[in-house]
Amino acid sequence: MGFWLLSPLLLAAAAVLMRPALRRALGSAAARPALGPEPPSGCSAPGAGPASEPVAEPVPEPAPQPAPPKSIAQVLEPGEILGRLRALQLGMAEPAAAAAAQEQRVAQALAKIGDPASERRHFPRRPNLLPQLMHAINDETVARRQLVAIIARDPALVDSLLRMANSSFYRISPQSVESIERAVAILGSDGLRSVIATALMQPIFNTATAKDFPHFAQLVWEHALRSAQAAVVHAAVAERIEPFTAELLSLISGLAEIVLFRAARERCAAAARGASAAALISALMDARAGALAQRIGADWQLSEPALAALAEQHSPAAPESPLGRSLRFGRLAGALAVLHSNRRIDRVTVCLSLPRSALPEAHNDTLLAKLLQPFQDPRTTSARAPARR
Repeated sequence: MGFWLLSPLLLAAAAVLMRPALRRALGSAAARPALGPEPPSGCSAPGAGPASEPVAEPVPEPAPQPAPPKSIAQVLEPGEILGRLRALQLGMAEPAAAAAAQEQRVAQALAKIGDPASERRHFPRRPNLLPQLMHAINDETVARRQLVAIIARDPALVDSLLRMANSSFYRISPQSVESIERAVAILGSDGLRSVIATALMQPIFNTATAKDFPHFAQLVWEHALRSAQAAVVHAAVAERIEPFTAELLSLISGLAEIVLFRAARERCAAAARGASAAALISALMDARAGALAQRIGADWQLSEPALAALAEQHSPAAPESPLGRSLRFGRLAGALAVLHSNRRIDRVTVCLSLPRSALPEAHNDTLLAKLLQPFQDPRTTSARAPARR
């Protein structure tokens, strides 16, 4: 009986002595992460020994990748830049591919067009006032009143000059330009030359209209102005030459495209229509526009360096003259700007594809900022209608 009385006392004492150890054990178990369910009966846990069957880890499905954007930044070569511009001007989905049959059609079309220098209906006559104005602007001894008198002889030029001087494309002062005298004073020689050259030539661009190519003339005009803008910066800063000739040649290059387009539409309209006509005109531009610009320059009695710079544009080799380099740089930069403003390429592609030049980084960045701005046509974006005198 003494044994049965003693046993509960012994068990109670053992429980008291073991309580700290049990508390520590339970606490450490709660701190450990759960290991998950035990392997089923008859299977060892992975890695338990050589007798175990290896259990393959589940391979997660790869995350779905977003589709690449439609417009991917890329570096465009000069030929591709101009090809894309031509496709945009003529409403083609992509640049026309060259083919032997196309070359034969181009040769036949060129034979129909004949010598553009003799086609006075299409070949632009040199503006009468251009030589006098260029001489007066470049001659520091010519008084301002003499320059104003020359401009005033052409009422149409006065109207275009004041309208463009007030446009957001050229305007450099918040004050409106309301007279020729004020235009001369505000714009200065360089600004005045730009506005005069544009005002003299823009009527030729206005005449190139066609129902089946409604945007051609406008896009050629935009390209000519943007090219002139870039060529001026390159000539003045990178090449350190007089910039106006580069600007004038940029406009003449645009004129050559207009002349060729009008001649081709008149002489070859029956030979090709729709996409076929677009491909033919595109090939004609590639084959003849550069040489035609040179012919216009010779007819306008431009200087030998200017004619040489135009000749370098339709040569596959890189231009050797400073003026030729500025003209080619301007035309490529202007083409990139037109493609960007019409949402054919993104701004990164413009930056990557801009031709290399000797422009300092600051000037290059400033030029890029201008090229990426929306186009403002100086013929239509006037700040206010000027009072004509």
